[in-house]
Amino acid sequence: MCKILLLEDDRSLINGLSFALHKAGYELDVARTIQEADNMWINGKYDLLILDISLPDGSGFEICRKVRQVSKVPIIFLTASDEEINVIMGLDIGGDDYITKPFKLGVLMSRINALLRRAKNFALTDAELQSNGIKVLLLQGQAYKNGILLDLTAAEYKLLCVFMQNPNAILSKEKILEKLWDNENNYVDDNTLNVYIRRLRMKVEDNPSDPAMLLTVRRMGYKWNVL
Repeated sequence: MCKILLLEDDRSLINGLSFALHKAGYELDVARTIQEADNMWINGKYDLLILDISLPDGSGFEICRKVRQVSKVPIIFLTASDEEINVIMGLDIGGDDYITKPFKLGVLMSRINALLRRAKNFALTDAELQSNGIKVLLLQGQAYKNGILLDLTAAEYKLLCVFMQNPNAILSKEKILEKLWDNENNYVDDNTLNVYIRRLRMKVEDNPSDPAMLLTVRRMGYKWNVL
């Protein structure tokens, strides 16, 4: 049985989510403050975290940052704010998905199931990716260029994995977003993806202004060019 940690202070929402998650067969622990969530994370093992952003004693971003220091467990942010800057921040610090209130329980359940399925499939893949002098250690969540550890955000790391797992294949923007966040709501627009591509090139290419590995294929998308 998968175990989920919910960080939320709205009692009515807690009751609704608790009923839906238990009905779906998930085990659930509920924290109403950052401190409670911090203690539960230390003492328990979870397969997925659902974190509200605005709490009485801080932000769910704080828990995400701590968790990402030691774990790649899937994280969904749950919040009333849908401003693009918060979406980008949540994904950059390690969030896997982002849903705004109010929402339909069915939509959230679909995203939970998708993330857990993806995490399970991810665990079954090879533990290492390697090409063009770039090595990705999937179990450790680390990437190296010529033996030097790359300082990648969570979104950049996932993007690199998507490309290296599909060498020489042209990936459309829609396919990349699907592989990154595994949901049907295209809340990350093309401009945001372009920013991630540019940031990743700055870190993996020898000459980011004239990329040799991460190529743009006009009117089609991008591809990881194996040299």
